[in-house]
Amino acid sequence: MMQQYLALKAEHPDKLLFYRMGDFYELFYEDAQRAARLMDITLTARGQSAGQPIPMAGIPFHAAEQYLARLVKLGESVAICEQVGDPATSKGPVERKVMRVVTPGTLTDAALLDEKSDNLLLALSLSRGRLGLAWLSLASGRFALWEGKSDALPSELERLRPAEILLADDHDLALLGQQSRPVKRLPLWHFDAEAANRLLCKHFGTHDLVGFGVENMSLAVGAAGALLQYARATQGAELAHVQGLSVEVRGQYIELDAATRRNLELTETIRGEPAPTLASVLDQCMTSMGSRLLRHWLHHPLRDRSKLLARLGAVAELREHSALPSLQQALRPIADIERIASRIALKSARPRDLSSLRDSLAALPAIQQQLARMDAPLLQQLQQHLTAPEAVLPTLQAAILLEPASLLRDGGVINDGYHAELDELRGIQTNCDQYLLALEARERERTGIPNLKVEFNRVHGFYIEVSKAQGDKVPDDYRRRQTLKNAERYITPELKTFEDKALSAQERALALEKRLYEALLDELMHSLAALQLLAQAVSALDVLSTFAAQAALLDWHAPQFVDEPVIDIQQGRHPVVEAQVDDFIANDTGLSLTRKLLLITGPNMGGKSTYMRQTALIVLLAHVGSFVPAQQVRLGPIDRIFTRIGASDDLAGGRSTFMVEMTETANILHNASEHSLVLMDEVGRGTSTFDGLALAYAIVRQLVEKNRSYTLFATHYFELTRLSQDYPQLANVHLDAVEHKDTVVFLHSVKDGPASQSYGLAVAQLAGVPASVIRVARRHLQQLEAMSIGAGGPQADLFATLPPADEPLAAEPHPAMQALQQLDPDALTPREALEQLYRLQQLLQAE
Repeated sequence: MMQQYLALKAEHPDKLLFYRMGDFYELFYEDAQRAARLMDITLTARGQSAGQPIPMAGIPFHAAEQYLARLVKLGESVAICEQVGDPATSKGPVERKVMRVVTPGTLTDAALLDEKSDNLLLALSLSRGRLGLAWLSLASGRFALWEGKSDALPSELERLRPAEILLADDHDLALLGQQSRPVKRLPLWHFDAEAANRLLCKHFGTHDLVGFGVENMSLAVGAAGALLQYARATQGAELAHVQGLSVEVRGQYIELDAATRRNLELTETIRGEPAPTLASVLDQCMTSMGSRLLRHWLHHPLRDRSKLLARLGAVAELREHSALPSLQQALRPIADIERIASRIALKSARPRDLSSLRDSLAALPAIQQQLARMDAPLLQQLQQHLTAPEAVLPTLQAAILLEPASLLRDGGVINDGYHAELDELRGIQTNCDQYLLALEARERERTGIPNLKVEFNRVHGFYIEVSKAQGDKVPDDYRRRQTLKNAERYITPELKTFEDKALSAQERALALEKRLYEALLDELMHSLAALQLLAQAVSALDVLSTFAAQAALLDWHAPQFVDEPVIDIQQGRHPVVEAQVDDFIANDTGLSLTRKLLLITGPNMGGKSTYMRQTALIVLLAHVGSFVPAQQVRLGPIDRIFTRIGASDDLAGGRSTFMVEMTETANILHNASEHSLVLMDEVGRGTSTFDGLALAYAIVRQLVEKNRSYTLFATHYFELTRLSQDYPQLANVHLDAVEHKDTVVFLHSVKDGPASQSYGLAVAQLAGVPASVIRVARRHLQQLEAMSIGAGGPQADLFATLPPADEPLAAEPHPAMQALQQLDPDALTPREALEQLYRLQQLLQAE
């Protein structure tokens, strides 16, 4: 047995091996020690190896899911080894085989998955500054590719948030940055583009991949081949539900970098919690499929206005329609058809998956009836897709019991009347008691023994019991089976025949149910594509109806898309903050071609960050197809959203808080366009006052002159407010506050013009800083303010040393140019001139 175990373990050295022995999964050696620690189970020993006890730990096979869930959360992978041989006929150890491998990225079991989040397996390939990505949701069958510049990797990882990453073994793990997702290293040849092309063509049954639009994406195709090969190996089966390949292209979505996704807290707070986030406020979906699609839409805001207008039209009609509550109630009983279809494809669907699918298909007519009264084109399109695949519903109704057992091995899954032989075997089990009572009555009458009993026990089977006092009346055809103190037990040919049938009936019925169930799954395989299309329609309808219900409940309104460059928000609110507080103060935001940058000043705790984030969230919600928390919104073309908000460091990457801030700022300055929305909060505060002020000054000028982006720039550097005199497209606004005695009241209202002060000491007092500290700080502040007043004050004259605002920002001279200007050619010998030429070349190469 241990030889068999070690041979199987050698095939999966990096995984925990669950080795089936009877009613337990056992682990041995290092696996047992690690599993005992990770799962908090007892570590024992069994047998010896080289004179030492063999460590062993085990779990009941019927409770395996809860342990698997714990291991997967810890990033572990598990190989499930089952008995495939017959113990009755096996000589030596029963034959065993690894039937599937459970890894964080290849989960399909409902008990192991978060029903509201996608579980993605991601493969990546890098070469010469290019990045190819392929990702697969094995639980839904969605398979997608993307290819672009390698510096986009952090943003893509934050967008996709994969559960597991596949990486070639020659790639450096450092390129993944600071992330805790499990990584599986694969041989480089797994990412070969030509081999991947052949594998994908064979899987999809096509001559080539031109129809998928991936002919010029060799890196992404290589990653897709490695991913498909890995997923098939873990499941031990073909992935029949993976029936297509989609390509994501640049410009399809509004781009959000990794920092922006974190700062806006779309589906996860900055601390990694699921609430309060934009998703947690919006998600009132009736189905788990809808919740997953909602999260996908939030991370993929569209730029295609025709699709956005279709969504908004559907939301508008649903919001005003009286049938919206009943439509949502009709959606409530719909099960997770998307994941059930995947488990059917992988032959891992359980009986209650099929009963849930049956009940869901039966509920579709009620939904179609509600949609029939609506005119929005998108709703009409969804209605056409909300049709159960032909013959699937009648088949499931005929085949599956109304309330089937949770596990196939328990029996009680296939419906009565579905199969004649199964009905006969069940009849034997059901009518057993009646037969025994009838036999007992006949035998009492035939033998004249009034206390004769016909009974059953698990050890001796069926028997006829006669007391010893009545032994002389026993017929000749009785055969003694067991002698007791006061009675004898017998068996007759008739009872023996019944016993053979009865004792084997349950086993035969279970075996027959298993065959019928597997045949049913094979039959359902032909409807996978239709079930997936149905799931997409249900989830889209669920999200749209949720948008409509939330818009009505929260007083949200439809945004307008225009061609002119503008972001005009009237009475906008922050959707998440508004849900947490009473009497939220709404504010306007106006950005246009002549008003491109708002310089926001005001007190700490005054609401600057909230105001900035609400603008970004309103823009994002509009491009998701949702109504928005504002009275009126007009939006011109938007291509990207950038944020530089908050303070964080990257100690593992060797970057300080200020370095992270400057890195994010550099990304914005290099990539923001005139159609981008930029949020920058307190840039330059991580260094000395003059350094920070100089940087903030130059950054504002760059954004106004070069990037010309829609920008909200919050700062405590009041000196920057003077820039509005030089740039008509820069406007000062401030968050209002009122000081009363030693306290400050934040009005959270945005007003034109710069703020008068920051109220830093008042905020410190509110935070609980000791009164003695506040008093000393207030005295010192008065001294500093007195020193800075008057002519010649360093703060007052700071801008006097800077170039005028209308002078373009000059690039710093190249070191090679400076060295060239310092040369005197007439004073150089030929040898010195050649040396200087080499020096200039080195300076150019160093840049």
